[in-house]
Amino acid sequence: MRRTGIRYTAQAMQASLYFDGNEVPPPAFEDAVLRAAAGFERLGVREGDVVCLMLRNCPAFLEGLFGARRLGAYTCPVNWHFRADEAGWILRDSSARVLVIESDLLAQVKDGIPPGVTVVQAGARQWRAWLASHARHAGPERAARYSMPYTSGTTGRPKGIRRLAPPDAERAARVLAESIKRVYGLQPGARALLSAPVYHSAPNMYATQAILLGATLFLESRFDAERTLQLIERERITHAYLVPTMFSRMLKLPDAVKRRHDLSSMQFVLSMGSTCAPEVKRAMIEWWGPVIHESYAASELGIVTFITAAEALERPGSAGRPIEGTLLKILDAEGRELPPRATGLIYARNPTYTDFTYVNNEEARRELERDGLWTLGDMGWLDEDGYLYLSDRAVDMVISGGVNIYPAEIESALIGMPGVADCAVFGIPDPEFGESLAAAVQSQAGVALTQEAVQSWLKERIAGYKVPRLIVFHDTLPREDSGKIFKRRLRAPYWEKAGREI
Repeated sequence: MRRTGIRYTAQAMQASLYFDGNEVPPPAFEDAVLRAAAGFERLGVREGDVVCLMLRNCPAFLEGLFGARRLGAYTCPVNWHFRADEAGWILRDSSARVLVIESDLLAQVKDGIPPGVTVVQAGARQWRAWLASHARHAGPERAARYSMPYTSGTTGRPKGIRRLAPPDAERAARVLAESIKRVYGLQPGARALLSAPVYHSAPNMYATQAILLGATLFLESRFDAERTLQLIERERITHAYLVPTMFSRMLKLPDAVKRRHDLSSMQFVLSMGSTCAPEVKRAMIEWWGPVIHESYAASELGIVTFITAAEALERPGSAGRPIEGTLLKILDAEGRELPPRATGLIYARNPTYTDFTYVNNEEARRELERDGLWTLGDMGWLDEDGYLYLSDRAVDMVISGGVNIYPAEIESALIGMPGVADCAVFGIPDPEFGESLAAAVQSQAGVALTQEAVQSWLKERIAGYKVPRLIVFHDTLPREDSGKIFKRRLRAPYWEKAGREI
């Protein structure tokens, strides 16, 4: 039995993995991990080095991740949609030693791969052949490093988040594991479903912890609303990681489809990564029962708040209270703490997580900190009982005629409109008010919506000045698989035409 903690644990040896319905038994998974470690070591990977993984959801992602962990190397997930310039930036900035990449993705990034980076192609047969060419790793197991994700890069280049090693790694791992078990709900024997992309930090952590805790992980290549219901019934799924976009798509399935499936096995669903509209969460709780939980978290901050289904029904729109030991304050631009219900910048610190730095960008890291707390530019407020309510990202806030408007509030109202499959609200230049509101709307298949209908729906639910003047309909919106939307792509044409950015 190996030592527990952030190392590859004995429980992990018992974890079962299913990918798109096909089982990877525990002995096969362990064998692949040990051979991956041996392969990386032969390629020169040492403790503290970086292995980049540019893979879709697949067993190779987790086998490579745990193989690198055995050597004490960082794993750096790369969004598989990236092109040469985007992927090349991460490979250079992270000083990656190895890139594991699916074969059909190589053409789109090969011109950006810097000299000195060894490429391991991971088409299903190629990955298995590469593993088979190496004996199982027999060297000492190193203290595992955290994953080293890169921020989504809403402004400028993405930044790599490298957590610093704690003074007492084993104790820190135990404390973190207890925190994660509470918020993620995972435990040995859980049957956990994950269809969000594991290149994103929250699903990556979910998959990692499911394996470490000895759960049975059902990893899906992509999310499909009806298949999710089928899997829950057929496999008696008990736990799942789902984001609000997935909730909305399942809720909009025909009633006959929703009634067809037995979901009584579900015990705990975690939603994280983007705020869930109160109406959507309430509808999910009414359908699935009190199993829908939410957390406000970030790669830099770690887990900040948590809210149960019961609390969410009592306090619609809240992201919960800080988890034990976490400091959370709302500050104004000058750093003064604000009273309850006053909106300001969210500053937090979860001491369970070690300090971090941005790779090659310590100045950007320092800009986040004030009096030992960190902010990512999110706006919000606390009620009298310490429950957090998110307003929006500071960069997404629209100032129209001197009035602060938070698009997230408008999106929460709009996503509940029948016929709306997806939406985004953002600011565009206005000669009179500086900025005005625009909404990008994706209709459900076969539904024809009009600007007047959308505006009428919103006027019944929010103040008139918050109703977008412009409604533009799209076949699809540029949304990441993780649920985050690329608002920059929607805004850019309007601001470029105006010749300004704000």
